[in-house]
Amino acid sequence: MDKNVLHTHNIPQHIAVIMDGNGRWAKKQGLMRVRGHEKGAKAVRETVETCAELGIKNLTLYAFSTENWKRPKLEVDTLMRLLVSSLKKELPTLQKNNISLKAVGSLELLPKTAQKELQEVITATASNDHMNLTLALSYGSREELITVIKNVASKVKEGEIEVDNINQDTINSLLYTNYMPDVDLLIRTSGEQRISNFLLWQIAYAELYFTDVLWPDFRKEHLIEALKNYQDRERRFGKTSEQL
Repeated sequence: MDKNVLHTHNIPQHIAVIMDGNGRWAKKQGLMRVRGHEKGAKAVRETVETCAELGIKNLTLYAFSTENWKRPKLEVDTLMRLLVSSLKKELPTLQKNNISLKAVGSLELLPKTAQKELQEVITATASNDHMNLTLALSYGSREELITVIKNVASKVKEGEIEVDNINQDTINSLLYTNYMPDVDLLIRTSGEQRISNFLLWQIAYAELYFTDVLWPDFRKEHLIEALKNYQDRERRFGKTSEQL
């Protein structure tokens, strides 16, 4: 599908993607699961570049969840090595497209080499302002919300805020994602129709799009198809059609 089918005035400001299906892709090819993760890196590059081309300001990719630590050690170790190698390899692409890299999650749980490489790329791209690319790493939304609740409780205890003054802006300011707007469009690949503990607060009014395409096969035309589907919907935010 060509990008010219899209309405430039209705491009989402924040797209989040659950990149699912790497393991199943590899199994279908008769390969080890880790080969699917390696192949998925190409889908990441094409998705990032397409979003930058279309003027999407924020793209958040669910790269590694808190639950993923439970996977076999070989797969986890490979994913961490792939993270480091991909960050090194993709830095020129980020710079070329004026993209700022950010990361959210319990980053302290990542291997030291991954933390170091991640921070180096974040620092190197900090002044880029065309698009924010956020990697959700060792991320779980419930854990994020627990952290927010603890921070609010601490502020109340210290007298920094009154209980009656706690509102949505209070929560938003304490989220890992406080530098960007709520999610407009959530995409999940591979046919699964679950949220999997991803950005639960931030997707309250997001449009959800599920596709059977496995992540390693996800390409520019699939993203444009998702965006076209998004633009064909009426987002009412609790209002009636007549009020829009």
